Parts: sequence; structure tokens; C-alpha cells
Amino acid sequence: MPSLFRRKSADLADPASEPLTPAEEELDEAARPRGYTPSKGRETPKRPSSGRRPPGATKPLTKEEAKVLRRERRAEAAAEFRREGGPRDRGPERLLARNVVDSRRTVGTWFFGGALVVLIGSNQAMPPVIRLASNLLWGALAIGVVIDSVLISRKIKKLVRERFPQSTQRMGSLYLYAIMRAITFRKLRTPEPRVAIGDPV
Repeated sequence: MPSLFRRKSADLADPASEPLTPAEEELDEAARPRGYTPSKGRETPKRPSSGRRPPGATKPLTKEEAKVLRRERRAEAAAEFRREGGPRDRGPERLLARNVVDSRRTVGTWFFGGALVVLIGSNQAMPPVIRLASNLLWGALAIGVVIDSVLISRKIKKLVRERFPQSTQRMGSLYLYAIMRAITFRKLRTPEPRVAIGDPV
């Protein structure tokens, strides 16, 4: 017959050392007095994380560091815009139009330079011969730009119909996009040219 005075090892376990559920922990913490120290064997209660600096938090930037960071971000954004362009430059038809323009020499690239010469030469202080030459140059530039624009538009129309027969792009908008690019200096074009002059498109 087992002794009445013997107790099982499970009965000898300290109830204070048994793990508590989260709900019990909350009730236990609420009932503790201020400055309470847990007994041996009990897990020290965790301190609230509110008010602590999150792990890995960095110190605030100084004015100079913030200024340098803004300058770097602006430079990165400008480089990305120069390389990829904006929303109006998206789409395969627009890329094709850019390649058509960039693969040829256009009269439009000389338009603004010629317009500056005409502006100076047509001044009333200039001799009549210079003014006449300026007017002739202006007319030649205008005719050249018109002819060049017609040729570029016809080529774009042909290639778009061949390669993108289901395209919903408005051709008038595409022509204007290509013409505006054609009268811009090559180094100032955005996005930057992907083809060299003379490359097949």
C-alpha cells in the first residue's frame, strides 16, 4: 500500500514557476505594486516598448546632409528622366517615332540656330543685303522643316501600320511628337537617342 505521506513530484512543483498565459500575465502585472521584484525562478516581466527608439533607427540628418541627399536625389531623377523620359514617351509607337527621327539628319536641328541668325540679320541697322539674305535663309529653313516633317510623318505612318496594325495611338499626336523631336538639338533630346545616325530602324 503506498504511503500516504509520499507526494508525487508533480505535486511538489512550485506553482509560481509555472508559465502563465498572456491574459494571466496582464492580470498579474496589474496587481503588482510599484517597484515589485519577481521571486527566483520567475521570468522578469518585459518592459513596455512604447517610448523606446526602434532598433536600427538612425539619428536625424543635419541640414548639410539633408541638402546633399536632396541634391543627389534630384540628380538621380534627372538622369532617369534623361534616360527613360516621362509618361508621354511611353509605348512602342513612341519609341519607333524617336528612332525614326534619331536615325537621320534633320533640317529641324538647325532651325533654332538659323532663326537666331535671321533675327540678328533682319535688324534694321543691318545693310539691305544682309537683311535680304536673312529673309531668304528664313524661307529656306521654313521650307526645309516642312518637307522634312512630311517625310518623317510618312515614314512613321508606314512603319506603325506594318509593325503595330492594332495600334490605338493617334497618328496626328505621333507626328507632332516626332516633329518636335526633330527640331530639337540631338544632344538635348529626351529620352536620349538609342540609335546612331544612319542606323536602320
